[in-house]
Amino acid sequence: MRAATASAPPATSVPGPAPEVAEGPYALSDRGCASPELLAVRRELGECARCKLGPGRKNLVFGVGNPAAELMFVGEGPGEDEDRLGEPFVGRAGQLLTKMIEAMGFQRSDVYIANVVKCRPPGNRNPEPDEIEACEPFLRAQIAAVQPKVIVALGKFAAQTLLRDTSPISRLRGRWFEYGGVRLMPTFHPAYLLRSPNEKAKAWEDLQLVMKELGKAPPRR
Repeated sequence: MRAATASAPPATSVPGPAPEVAEGPYALSDRGCASPELLAVRRELGECARCKLGPGRKNLVFGVGNPAAELMFVGEGPGEDEDRLGEPFVGRAGQLLTKMIEAMGFQRSDVYIANVVKCRPPGNRNPEPDEIEACEPFLRAQIAAVQPKVIVALGKFAAQTLLRDTSPISRLRGRWFEYGGVRLMPTFHPAYLLRSPNEKAKAWEDLQLVMKELGKAPPRR
């Protein structure tokens, strides 16, 4: 079966204007920006107020991990713990994601992790279309900066945003797609797996396909 292809707009097309970057809390940390390319994206993002999520956040949650990772995970958006700490996937869902990464034979520091939206939606609600539209160019620029071999899209918002496909995640998961020449595997979001643990086996099937694509040996039993 040929992989479906999602076209990617130029990743450098990030909206402006952006604030000056010499000042501001993001200037105090290179978290998630450990390459000149990622730092440029972060600087363009600035202290973002491009959508209605900006005023309600404690911290903008950019990304974290290896700036040259072969494997990149993309989730939906920050939750309460992520908003407080400024790092993606650090709450209960993040702890499960870390276990998934380690089961694949990687360490969390080996991969790159980001979200579709960089600010927490109020009450952890789903991100709205205008919020995704405002933030999406920065996600695409992050992907272009990291240049992973494989992207794992965690949940429907990540998969639907990158693939321009409104199919439910239950239909998208387990199938290879392409995003701008990068292999993309949709699977269930860890938060969903916490609510529906019976679906973990399907997610593990998806991750094993990713391991095979990256030449990783299956784990010992």
